Amino acid sequence: MWSRSVPLGEVRRLGDCAFLIGVANARAARALIEAIEAAPLVGSTDVVGGLASVMVALDRTSVGPSAMTRCRRYLERLVSEVGPTGGSNDPGASTSMPEDIACVFDGPDLFEVAERAGCRVSEVVDRLTAVILTVAVVGFSPGFAYLEGLPDELASIPRRARPRPVVPAGSVALAGGHAAVYPSASPGGWQLIGRTSESFFDPWRPPYARLAPGDRVRFSAHSTLGTAPARRDGVARDDDHAQAVFMVEEPGLRTVRQDGGRRGVARLGVPGAGPADGYAWAVANRLVGNRADAAALEITAKGPTLRCLRPTFVAVVGAEPVVTVDGQRVSVGAVMPVVAGQRVEVGVVRAGLRTYFAVAGGFDGPEVFESSATDQLCGLGPGPLHSGDVLTCGPLTPPLGDHVRLAGRDSRLADGARVLRVVPGPHHEHFVDGAFAALRARRFIVEGDSNRIGVRLRPLGEPSSLREHGARGVELDSHGACTGAVQVPPDGVLVVLGPDHATLGGYPIVGVVASADLGWLGQCAPGDLVALEPITFAEADRAWTRSVADLDSAVVGHYPLAVD
Repeated sequence: MWSRSVPLGEVRRLGDCAFLIGVANARAARALIEAIEAAPLVGSTDVVGGLASVMVALDRTSVGPSAMTRCRRYLERLVSEVGPTGGSNDPGASTSMPEDIACVFDGPDLFEVAERAGCRVSEVVDRLTAVILTVAVVGFSPGFAYLEGLPDELASIPRRARPRPVVPAGSVALAGGHAAVYPSASPGGWQLIGRTSESFFDPWRPPYARLAPGDRVRFSAHSTLGTAPARRDGVARDDDHAQAVFMVEEPGLRTVRQDGGRRGVARLGVPGAGPADGYAWAVANRLVGNRADAAALEITAKGPTLRCLRPTFVAVVGAEPVVTVDGQRVSVGAVMPVVAGQRVEVGVVRAGLRTYFAVAGGFDGPEVFESSATDQLCGLGPGPLHSGDVLTCGPLTPPLGDHVRLAGRDSRLADGARVLRVVPGPHHEHFVDGAFAALRARRFIVEGDSNRIGVRLRPLGEPSSLREHGARGVELDSHGACTGAVQVPPDGVLVVLGPDHATLGGYPIVGVVASADLGWLGQCAPGDLVALEPITFAEADRAWTRSVADLDSAVVGHYPLAVD
């Protein structure tokens, strides 16, 4: 059985720009969300209901320390008015006919689930298909519904000690007292017992998710399945000013569009996406005069070769790749004019993992939920570039910058390790004393299966020494999560959530990367050495203020720079 992620009625910090609130159950969470949405918080970007909690995320660019204090008091007042049990606003369960979900039960964890439940495989299937389940909450990934009402022997099945990097779309799973279907391929720590070909999320048709809280569901066993419906990548913006600017000759290792990301849709399980290194992305856009949320290309490890189709200006910022125009090396961190016919090649990065390629006017692309960002969790957005793609952009909006000042931002490197500052997590009672402070004494190496969803940090030295300071072996109710959250699964390998992370999670959080260092998290490459530096919330606020000042002074001059 799971434990509470936050005590009933408490409002706790989740990093330096979010809160986690403890309530009685999923229905109480919905009542509190209704109250919050009736009088929205200034700067609020997402409100996410969990199984026994509500997460409220705020825009770090628009809230300071005093605003966070006011928000906390506001939320505490709402909890007092609504009550942590939801008061009289409990909508109850639906009385409609249950949705039938056709499944084949042949999952890789089925035999282990049967052994844990103390029954035969056929009895696992019989007991699951005999009950009507109710949707408690939707989250984690788009359309992912947590189904409650399992028989006791199946409700006792725990999450896996080590989550899988990829769970196939349509997987039927059990964990932590719930059943679910993974609507899209994603990481996951649930026990997989079967599969279905039915669709649970359609980003083109409101209400988008097939199942809603309170809906009822019944699984049925079949020997074969139908064909899954085809999906679309996005819808083109109606922009008469968009012009073809580049042809992709070679796409690079992984090159995707990233704009400011998606906001206000985490309640559907949709990740925020956006740039992994927001600082480098913002500087690249500022250099070429773009609006703050314009789309640029996010390049991982090795970049593309692009043939220019019309005169324009570009800038490459971050990770120090070798960039050439028609074979001639050019400077990064500066505005570059290119003309039709020239080939721009972005080579292997040399100081990090990701670099950003911005074009004057910003890249256009098909949009999903008003964003052309590509997320790796569920594949929303136009996806990675392919050879032959034609890239378009909007009109140039001068003035352009000229170059990035040499001082730049602090590299956060010490003794060969990337240092990430972390504030305390919301789950201190689920760790032994001193667990957060003990992070300072450890070094971690970035594992090869890390990505934009999460960076996996394996502790160097004796793994058991981390577990001695780690989680107490509990499973928490699935709760809202934030980018930078440092989760501790039972195997002791930390998972630090990236911009494409699942919107709900159940592993305890020992700390959260400070907003000022999230860009450096996005630069952590497999094999890198990482140090986690515990700091206070006040120190995180000061670090954020310094990072904003660094960004505001990062771009020097206007193109072409006049020299006296």
